[in-house]
Amino acid sequence: MTQRRAFGEGRPAHATPTRRGRLRPRLLDAFCCQGGAAKGYADAGFEVTGVDLVPQPRYPFAFIQAEAVAFIRAHGAEFDFIHASPPCQHDSECQRIQGNPHPDLIGPTRAALESTGRPWVMENVRGAVPKLRTPVMLCGGMFGLQTYRHRYFETGGGFTVDQVAHPDHTAPQAKMGRPIPPGHYGQFVGNFSGVSHAREVMGVHWMNRDGIRECVPPAYTQWVGTHAFTALDAGAVAA
Repeated sequence: MTQRRAFGEGRPAHATPTRRGRLRPRLLDAFCCQGGAAKGYADAGFEVTGVDLVPQPRYPFAFIQAEAVAFIRAHGAEFDFIHASPPCQHDSECQRIQGNPHPDLIGPTRAALESTGRPWVMENVRGAVPKLRTPVMLCGGMFGLQTYRHRYFETGGGFTVDQVAHPDHTAPQAKMGRPIPPGHYGQFVGNFSGVSHAREVMGVHWMNRDGIRECVPPAYTQWVGTHAFTALDAGAVAA
């Protein structure tokens, strides 16, 4: 297992005291990839540590290379809050069409999260909804983003998130890598054609195409994290 600190320094710059004088609560970002979810939680006030099976040199916070489910079981209780995004390929429509096999880690991830005694969120795609327990759906339209990108969040450990009102989808969508029609750049909503445009719209300037393809837009987890931070600070959930 390898470990590194963000930017090669000691405690991340965002690890500052809360209004109660304690350090920011610690959040474990499991299956972290390039850190879309992490950015939102950091913006909400958490000190974030990511864990992933493969190296993530673009991850902008503290990072530990390890198998995520095992790490949650061994170390999850050391954190105040846990976010987990088990790989979505098993439930992705395009992967099913292509017939590519992928492990289903939703059940094992949930069991690991429940074993920690900590509040948690588990995120995944629409295809996983039948396996998620009363998930909340978040969409870019809820946050004024030029993307829809529905993601579903199951909560546990005493923490809940209310469903946000879902605005109608009124804009056309483009797949990443396909050209945007003339006059639509900056207005086109969906999975974007062009890494630079996607970076701008989702606020993930450090990511490459691989990271953008799967990331949770930070606005989603900033909203979830703001509620989690408030609940922790108020003692509404165990810390």
